[in-house]
Amino acid sequence: MGLFEAIMLVCFGFSWPVSIAKALRTKNVSGKSPWFMVLISLGYASGIVHKLLNDPNWVIFLYGLNLLMVLTDLSLYLRYSRGEERTVSGEGG
Repeated sequence: MGLFEAIMLVCFGFSWPVSIAKALRTKNVSGKSPWFMVLISLGYASGIVHKLLNDPNWVIFLYGLNLLMVLTDLSLYLRYSRGEERTVSGEGG
């Protein structure tokens, strides 16, 4: 059924809303790794493909939700990291 898989995804999924909220509140993404988020996204996408091909069930929803949150966090990183570069170089302010 995927109960333990679901528990794993729920546990992993709790960190992403916190990260997203912090980025939105502070507009500061220092310390985040875009490559890490890309690798995590690839892992979730692979999990979705595996579930679709081998064991389609409701856990796909959790993979999709986690993937959506990671991609949201990655997009915030891309948006706000440009602002940090300008501020560091003295152009922003």
